[in-house]
Amino acid sequence: MIAANNVTLRIGKKALFEDVNIKFTEGNCYGLIGANGAGKSTFLKILSGQLETTNGNITITPGQRLSFLQQDHFKYDAFTVLDTVIMGNQRLYDIMKEKEAIYAKEDFTDEDGIRASELEGEFAEMNGWEAESDAAMLLNGLGIDTDLHYALMADLKGSEKVKVLLAQALFGNPDILLLDEPTNHLDLDAIEWLEEFLINFENTVIVVSHDRYFLNKVCTHTADIDYGKIQLYAGNYDFWYESSQLLIKQMKEANRKKEEKIKELQEFISRFSANASKSKQATSRKRALEKIQLDDMRPSSRKYPYIDFRPNREIGNEVLMVEGLSKTIDGVKILDNLTFTLGREDKVAFVGGNERAKTVLFQILTGEMEPDEGTYKWGVTTTQAYFPKDSTKEFDNDLTIADWLTGYSEIKDATYVRGFLGRMLFPGEDGVKKVRVLSGGEKVRCLLSKMMISGANILIFDEPTNHLDMESITALNNGMMKFPGVILFASHDHQIVQTTANRIMEILPNGVLIDKITTYDEYLASDEMARKRQVYTMTEEDN
Repeated sequence: MIAANNVTLRIGKKALFEDVNIKFTEGNCYGLIGANGAGKSTFLKILSGQLETTNGNITITPGQRLSFLQQDHFKYDAFTVLDTVIMGNQRLYDIMKEKEAIYAKEDFTDEDGIRASELEGEFAEMNGWEAESDAAMLLNGLGIDTDLHYALMADLKGSEKVKVLLAQALFGNPDILLLDEPTNHLDLDAIEWLEEFLINFENTVIVVSHDRYFLNKVCTHTADIDYGKIQLYAGNYDFWYESSQLLIKQMKEANRKKEEKIKELQEFISRFSANASKSKQATSRKRALEKIQLDDMRPSSRKYPYIDFRPNREIGNEVLMVEGLSKTIDGVKILDNLTFTLGREDKVAFVGGNERAKTVLFQILTGEMEPDEGTYKWGVTTTQAYFPKDSTKEFDNDLTIADWLTGYSEIKDATYVRGFLGRMLFPGEDGVKKVRVLSGGEKVRCLLSKMMISGANILIFDEPTNHLDMESITALNNGMMKFPGVILFASHDHQIVQTTANRIMEILPNGVLIDKITTYDEYLASDEMARKRQVYTMTEEDN
């Protein structure tokens, strides 16, 4: 068990948290949610002891071990992958290293023997003999191949380091596990493995994530941060959303009835207060009026952008024809003879771990890159709007937000353009900010504004949810579902893929395309997908 007791944290004059009292108990997984800037990551740092509170304290059941997901990807560069994972239980790692140092001595003394015996006893109690195999199982589950287990962390790619640090946090069955965005940079298989791990984990988990599907699957409770307070709900993210909306609705209805009663009492008092025969009744109603208290309807700190893609022109029957498309980059076959045709009702999700192939295909279809072989042809009634994974070039200028967006608008009227910016949470004064200095989330909202103002009937998204908060992701999801045109997109957000796509395409690592008209969940469960993956794996082994 871990609890916050009257916790207050002030940063300058601002109180990020004020008298927070909350208890997290064994056997539950808590999703910690809130708007960007609400303090989710900060609260995890307070719980883990990385950050001191202004007032109040954190208590942990005596003897329990707390583990958290490290965010510094370079901290362990001098260590091997396996050692980095075992460091998740620092005491066990220290025992292992002290034992190794004692046994390496040439002049082994009696005192060394006694000390070694003590260490061996503690080592056995901590299941030390299984440490390396347990660490290897975690690494393999997250997709770190065995041949990397003894490599130095410095030699790993960024996405591989993320997986190792996650394995470190999970190692040794900690009593309390704190995870800040654990699914970032994980592929589908690793996320599924982590979901199953946390579902079966019997101790306390507190997790921050923007992945709604992940929170729905693993969380038993939801802790909502809003205006420096934390409200606990039993249930996953969807249950919290429904419950919170119902609570707001009930409070509004209760206030409406109270306001009607107040008006009725005020009218009676005003009408009969001077009437001697009614004076007692008027006095009684004054007392009743004084007792009525309206519920505090303080608005949430959450802000939802309004995302609505409206095509200027209805799309025709001929949308896109791709024939024999191939591309090799630096000697690696990225696309291999891709052939497909899109219809006017297609919303296609490109899934799987071959991230580069998705981006290359989108770049070819938008004219940013030429294929080595093959052709593609857009229908004459189509217009395309593209959300690139790397938008650096878009913002490498000194334009203000308003001027930047005006450059993409057929209508140059400032009020018209600012209307789109307002929907995306850029109020009037923000329009003069330079695009060069925008945050990652602000840049994404600018790009979505650009796509909305384009009036295109074909939308192409390459990982649009990166840098977005939960509210913006929800708004984007709703906008994609409502869009009447054609969508081609790649996203790691399971819920967006499941609720938007009616067709799934996967480009395998050898550049070959799987194309299925189905939902995402049905695709994942399909025997054919598993068979084709197996065929591909066998072919690679033969080569």
